[in-house]
Amino acid sequence: MDKLETLKKYFGHQAFRPGQESLIDGVLSGRDVLGVMPTGGGKSLCYQIPALLLPGLTLVISPLISLMKDQVMALRQAGVSADFLNSSQSEEEMRSVYRRAWAGEYKLLYVAPERLAAEGFLNLCRETRISLVAVDEAHCVSQWGQDFRPSYLRIPEFLAQLASRPPVAALTATATGEVRQDMTRLLGLRDPLTLVTGFDRPNLYFDVLRPKKKDPALLALVGERREKSGIIYCSTRNAVEKVCALLQSRGFPATRYHAGLEEAERKQNQEDFRFDRRPIMVATNAFGMGIDKSNVSYVIHYNMPKSLEAYYQEAGRAGRDGEGADCILLYSGADLVTARFLIENGRDNEELSDAEREEAIRRDYERLEAMRLYCAAEGCYRGSLLDYFGQEHSETCGNCGNCRGDFVTQDVTRQAQMVLSCVKRAQDLLGYHVGSSLIAQTLKGSRSQKVREKGLDRLSTYGLMKGETAQEIGGCIQLLVDKGYLLRDSEYGGLLLAGKAGEVLFRGERVERSVRLAPQPEPLPREERPRREKLPAQGEEDLFQALKKLRYRLAQKENVPPFMIFSNATLTDMAAKQPRSLAELLEVSGVGEKKAEKYGAAFLLAIGEYLGECD
Repeated sequence: MDKLETLKKYFGHQAFRPGQESLIDGVLSGRDVLGVMPTGGGKSLCYQIPALLLPGLTLVISPLISLMKDQVMALRQAGVSADFLNSSQSEEEMRSVYRRAWAGEYKLLYVAPERLAAEGFLNLCRETRISLVAVDEAHCVSQWGQDFRPSYLRIPEFLAQLASRPPVAALTATATGEVRQDMTRLLGLRDPLTLVTGFDRPNLYFDVLRPKKKDPALLALVGERREKSGIIYCSTRNAVEKVCALLQSRGFPATRYHAGLEEAERKQNQEDFRFDRRPIMVATNAFGMGIDKSNVSYVIHYNMPKSLEAYYQEAGRAGRDGEGADCILLYSGADLVTARFLIENGRDNEELSDAEREEAIRRDYERLEAMRLYCAAEGCYRGSLLDYFGQEHSETCGNCGNCRGDFVTQDVTRQAQMVLSCVKRAQDLLGYHVGSSLIAQTLKGSRSQKVREKGLDRLSTYGLMKGETAQEIGGCIQLLVDKGYLLRDSEYGGLLLAGKAGEVLFRGERVERSVRLAPQPEPLPREERPRREKLPAQGEEDLFQALKKLRYRLAQKENVPPFMIFSNATLTDMAAKQPRSLAELLEVSGVGEKKAEKYGAAFLLAIGEYLGECD
């Protein structure tokens, strides 16, 4: 059996996606490979296909238990012998996996990187033919990436202890050029075939909203997607609790996930989400890396993440099946304060020297600034993301909030003069630079203790902008920083006038900003969005819904998540092609031989009944 026959037999696809075949060929030739492919681009097949064609066992090093379980369940559904070893198993379950691995019953075995140092596992690997080692989420090896895992640094030592070193496939969805270099060096890859297929996900709609109050905006967004599955990311555990309680109080089937919950509850909540018993997950970034749930239709960020890498990875959990999905970020200036706190206090538990920690924090702040600039972008959001990852793109995408929005130019010269004048007067009074928060409080006319202690309430600029919200004043300050009229002290963050500030204060230079008109435009209707998979036509929607109900009944009977039987994209293709025989069913994208044998009769009967009712 060759690679294409294997793809069709087990996974039901007629052709490879971009980049897959080259990486598969590299592995089959015995070469190390490094692949950067977008979420939903089919990274897993780049090692699963070789695993089925090579003799012996393929080890998959994966960072999360949930990812292992999802992928192993999906492989078993497709007729592939696979299993995992991790801390969620009992001793008896682990012994059973070891026995079957010793007997050569598996083609793939998923393990956490911490498992590599266990003596029993090392003995198994030394005496078993290991044909391939796949490192999933390989960016975790780099401490400059957003998900650094020190245990990933043990992988080269593990490889050196094997009887013979197999080829290594390192795969990830988000990695800058610097992180890719780290992946090659720290994993000890040998002249790897390196392939970056691109970061674009055309089926995803991106938008950034700046509501005055986030809760009503969130309720409206979730209400518009009431029948869909989604993830809502929050930056703190407290925010998760608050948002989940809010949604539940309004009747939404939401659950929660963060590191402060008991393990049993986290496990139960995750299962409720996977099985669509509670299709809305409210979570911190502790949830989701590698989550294989294909029918997530939206990801909403209640708070701004600390980096574009983290944002793109989290947003990318939407639309994994190629269906249209929405990625919406609710932004406010307070998010920056939270992000800075998390940066300053988030590296304490890592095994870093003082110098390394200082450098890591510096880079964290660089990434945070890139994230902030994305939120402030006046042009194409997709373009801003692709610029960050170094990918060329068209000027507009037609599928993001800014590309679909209408803008007007506002003259904010008067507000700019107030801000610049306040910064100058505060500096003259105190003899040092103060930060944007104090400047905003002064302009707002705040009676806070700090403003009064420093005498800022005596400035002529005190209360000049009392009619504007703190968010609006903060936005004006940031605009002046972005346009180069204000500078920030690199050590303490205090504001000082740049040389060109005088052009605005004394020589009549205008300051303008582009503002997207309210109300914010809705995402494109599903039928109008660019997409890889065709949506059901209006006349096929009833059949599509009938097939979804059948899928749900089968999933309940087998106790598996519905998407493990067939993805939404497969049901869409099935509803369009309306197969009447097993041979025709095998032409549906995503229907392999094993699934056709197992589920074909039920789905063909449902299609036949539907067509009979329509005659």
